[in-house]
Amino acid sequence: MIRFVFFDYDGVLTTDRTGSLTTCRHLAAAAGLPLERVRAAFAPHNHALTLGRMTHEEAWPRICAELGAALPLQLLQDAFDSTPANAPMFALARRLRAAGCGAGIITDNKSDRIRRLRAVQDLDALFDPIVVSADLGCSKESEAIFRHALENAGADAGECVFIDNDAGNAARATALGLHGIHFDDALNDVPALAAALARDFGLPA
Repeated sequence: MIRFVFFDYDGVLTTDRTGSLTTCRHLAAAAGLPLERVRAAFAPHNHALTLGRMTHEEAWPRICAELGAALPLQLLQDAFDSTPANAPMFALARRLRAAGCGAGIITDNKSDRIRRLRAVQDLDALFDPIVVSADLGCSKESEAIFRHALENAGADAGECVFIDNDAGNAARATALGLHGIHFDDALNDVPALAAALARDFGLPA
């Protein structure tokens, strides 16, 4: 029996494929800079940010230097706030919770970004646990992040579904005994996902 459904964040609970896209797109528009230039300025720091080895505040002077612009740090918080929630996926999570199934998040993400979004999108009201790579110092390439999530959920791997828009991450979860599902963020067919959860696991559609 499935007791818990874990969701990836960006590309599943949001309508942007990655958080980096969301952040860089907003900053580019706000600063009047080309998107690819902003992405190039962030790229050298992304790995360290995702693993918690650096904060955005620490990286910001270097990013601004690369851009040749002294941008206010507030723009970064505004970029976090611009993250587009995937309303149908949130609705699915609410239906699961109402039916007695747990819902959690496992995400390769930056601590400060998710901390802000927990407040802006009230994530804690719906998802528990929320497991963030930067808080643990490891990504979904490591089984440790999945084991941490299972321990916090109090569930065995076979009792859990994990939904991710990266097929490799879904496969890694499956290899650990979870029921990994690859979600195509380009299609964003949440009704089809809900139907599959109902058909394959008896979960509410």
